[in-house]
Amino acid sequence: MSDNQWWYFDLAAVIAITGISTFAIFSGVGGVVRTVALVPLVCFLPGYALVSALFPDEPTDEYQPFDDEKTALGNPLVVTGGLEAVERAILSVIFSVATVPLVALLSSATPRGLMLETVLSGIALFTVVLSVLAIGSRYRCQPDHRFAPSLSSVSLFHTPAQPTAYSRTNTRPYNVAIVVTLVLLVASAGFAIANPPQQDGFTEFSAETEDVNGDIDTMYESTYTSGETAELGVSITNQEHEERSYTTVALLERVSDDGDDVTVNETAELDRQSATVAHGDTAEQTLEIAPSMQGEDLRLTLLLYEDEPPSEPTSENAYRVIHLPIEVE
Repeated sequence: MSDNQWWYFDLAAVIAITGISTFAIFSGVGGVVRTVALVPLVCFLPGYALVSALFPDEPTDEYQPFDDEKTALGNPLVVTGGLEAVERAILSVIFSVATVPLVALLSSATPRGLMLETVLSGIALFTVVLSVLAIGSRYRCQPDHRFAPSLSSVSLFHTPAQPTAYSRTNTRPYNVAIVVTLVLLVASAGFAIANPPQQDGFTEFSAETEDVNGDIDTMYESTYTSGETAELGVSITNQEHEERSYTTVALLERVSDDGDDVTVNETAELDRQSATVAHGDTAEQTLEIAPSMQGEDLRLTLLLYEDEPPSEPTSENAYRVIHLPIEVE
């Protein structure tokens, strides 16, 4: 490709790949496609846009002598105007690794918090804005000094055809080692993205509480009237990494406490409700509590089951259990 006509091609490709990758991830793709979309967006593109904005010109080997009057040195000083392809690749990975955590930190300060959507949007915006700035920086360079992608510039194994007295030694072995290192780094990042560490799943199950002040004895409604229906709210938060179906069973139990064990002497089922909850979501349920027993030795037992409960729901066979001592007048 012509350097003069296609000097912006690589940055246009960065913007296009960033947009396509972000759209694909937001669309919910998974597996290998998700990994292919995430790896360049996290490990290379942000850093490449930053490097291109900082170093818009191509590498040149010009020799400028020291000022003998100020330095008393006569040796020439090599002035390099830009970066070679291998240097751009290395710095792109390094800057990307440094930039992504910074974007994640800034995303945590947003109203939505640290979420995939906010971090990914920040990375995409950062990459696109820097790519546009990089195009402007290159445009302001002299055409003969402007960096432009070419077959020779993208080759990490390219060496100068006409070495000078001040040329470096053959860098090809070092370039091979660098390429292997970068491949391993990107492969490791891809594996980590495709297989993120996950803690064991769990479900949060809680009963509605009242505002705490000095005039209440308990944080929940503890006094009921026999024969009258009251409402009790419960919430279910799914952190199981997948959609789950739950069933809540409310029992009224008459219990006796001998100091060591609590014995259930009588049980009556008051209500049951089911809900399907996606991962990360919370379902609110309102249970109808109509006590059929009276006394001070009673408790509400709220049982949570995955899918359907057994024929005889008890505290022993439930997934989550809440015991609420109450008094029925």
